[in-house]
Amino acid sequence: MNSANTDTTRLTIADLYDDLDRSLAALRADAGRVQASRRVVEAALEDGATYYGINTGFGALARERIAPADTERLQQNLIVSHAVGVGPLIPKDVTRLMLRLKVYALGLGFSGVSEETFERLLVMAERDLIPAVPSRGSLGASGDLAPLSHLALPLLGRGAIWCDAGEATHPAAEVLAEHDLEPITLHAKDGLALINGTQMMAAYGSWVLHRACRLLKAADLLAAMSLEALQGSIKPFDPRIQAIRPHPGQVAVAENVCTLLKESEILESHRNCGKVQDPYSLRCVPQVHGASRGAIVHARSVVETEINSVTDNPLVFQEGDPTIVSGGNFHGQPLALALDYAAMALAELASIAERRVYLLVSGYDGLPVFLMRETGLNSGFMMPQYTAAALVSENKVLCHPASVDSIPSSRGQEDHVSMGSVAALKLFDVLRNVESVLAIELMTAAQALDYRAPLKPGRGVEVAHRFLREQVRHREADDGFDGDMAACLHCIQQGGLISAVEAEVGALH
Repeated sequence: MNSANTDTTRLTIADLYDDLDRSLAALRADAGRVQASRRVVEAALEDGATYYGINTGFGALARERIAPADTERLQQNLIVSHAVGVGPLIPKDVTRLMLRLKVYALGLGFSGVSEETFERLLVMAERDLIPAVPSRGSLGASGDLAPLSHLALPLLGRGAIWCDAGEATHPAAEVLAEHDLEPITLHAKDGLALINGTQMMAAYGSWVLHRACRLLKAADLLAAMSLEALQGSIKPFDPRIQAIRPHPGQVAVAENVCTLLKESEILESHRNCGKVQDPYSLRCVPQVHGASRGAIVHARSVVETEINSVTDNPLVFQEGDPTIVSGGNFHGQPLALALDYAAMALAELASIAERRVYLLVSGYDGLPVFLMRETGLNSGFMMPQYTAAALVSENKVLCHPASVDSIPSSRGQEDHVSMGSVAALKLFDVLRNVESVLAIELMTAAQALDYRAPLKPGRGVEVAHRFLREQVRHREADDGFDGDMAACLHCIQQGGLISAVEAEVGALH
């Protein structure tokens, strides 16, 4: 946190899932900062000066002075006019984070939001009343204006709210009535406080990076499984190699793989086989996976700084001479760059994994071609590699950086924008593709390991193989793969595979 917020416990991404309810309760118990910042706004309304968005229009209309009698109508008009999002709805889990992050940011006491509006947002978060928000429409600069406007619509009895279960939504007015809640009136500055901010981008970043940390371990585990199945060498994971190029991610990956391969009979069986070097997709796992780890660490740091920041405009300062100051904290460039970087890092995990899948199905080092004994009649595991290749190629398109783009808006007043929302949406899609590619590697590596029996792989790999075989059977004839791929994807996404392995070999990095 910056010095202005040293009395506030710093949120981590993990807190958004594990501890945020306590943080929201603390905000309710300590509403003094919200009240104090509101008093600054109310004093400003009386001093006759001009304050952006409080008694003026917005964007290029900032020079238009608004009469005191119209300041509340101005805020309602702002929400209604800016709720122009289109496209598929943001997933409910991500929107839940948006709502919680917005409440947390307003609670820091630099936005001047009214107590009534702040209280209603707290109630919505506590009762899990999650607005339905279209995913497209933000430029990632003056805040995520359109998405956050849709997030705010239910305060006015407009828009829609997700149902308690399933994928359906209901009109917000009906849901509020069921909870004995009336629409509220927005007061001066409220609308602007609600829609200025980077909470959409930050929510997507938080959601993806939370899952990415588990995915990094899964990628190392699957590389170890493929290495065993392909009878690769453990020599490139020698700690001495990592020590003279000591990138933290590279060191961690090499240690993970060595841990997973302890007690391997397969490694011992070909220790003196005379093979000089493995392909890069095996030999360079520490370097490639490690670089992705470094990028994810950086992106996580940026996102965690953002979720502890105030990204409103104008900002309300209480200390010293209370004042209202216009600035640019709403600009999403820090997130846009970091989320683009994270997408590229995740995509590379899939890229190198697909190359290992290719080796697994190609008959490498004595494995049956397409991982079945009777191919020709059977296509075997030919097509899962096609799917992996298609997803990897799609990621190459998705990884074109959004952050290098900009397009002026609002008659040139907002002349440079971050497109961070586009980076966030692309990152989400990349993660989904990477999870599917790793699921395919899990399925093919397990099939290949069956052909190395009776030799046992390393203890960590053996646990993973046994865990999967409880859900997915070995194949020797063509059949539908959809159930197997879904089961493997579930293992990757829900973390059961990693939990089982770590229970046996200890925590991985």
